[in-house]
Amino acid sequence: MIASVPLLRIVRALRVLAVLAFFGVLAAVPQALAQPALEKLAIRASGGVHPFEVEVARTVEERSRGLMHRRYMPADRGMLFDFGVDGPVAMWMKDTFIPLDMLFIRKDGTIARIAENTEPHSTRTISSGEDVRSVLELNGGTAAKLGIKAGDRVLHPLFGSKP
Repeated sequence: MIASVPLLRIVRALRVLAVLAFFGVLAAVPQALAQPALEKLAIRASGGVHPFEVEVARTVEERSRGLMHRRYMPADRGMLFDFGVDGPVAMWMKDTFIPLDMLFIRKDGTIARIAENTEPHSTRTISSGEDVRSVLELNGGTAAKLGIKAGDRVLHPLFGSKP
């Protein structure tokens, strides 16, 4: 009987730990399942207006993380990097698993340059080539498929327009 008292305490402690672990996991579930906020964006090209839903990376941390570690992105989705000021921008594809089209966008919403089908995991620098306000990343091949070219206009509140 004396030996069972410590064993009983151990069993009770394990039960408490199991309950705490269970609730800790439940507390993490909503955060893990939370979807990033999506904003509407459109690109006006010669072939028409093409709508997208995008995550907007506004903070240094969000811009640094970007689309890293993602293995899939729906065809009508993307990420818009808002740098807040005009300047030269350099991007790379380190830890990015999917090829992307990078659209370098001036403050008026016109596309300055497009880097198409960028290479996953590459540390090669991809430059804007001029001062831009933002970069839009879409699935690789999207720009060619939709006929999006430099000079086309991106419609989003960041550029003073609505999609």
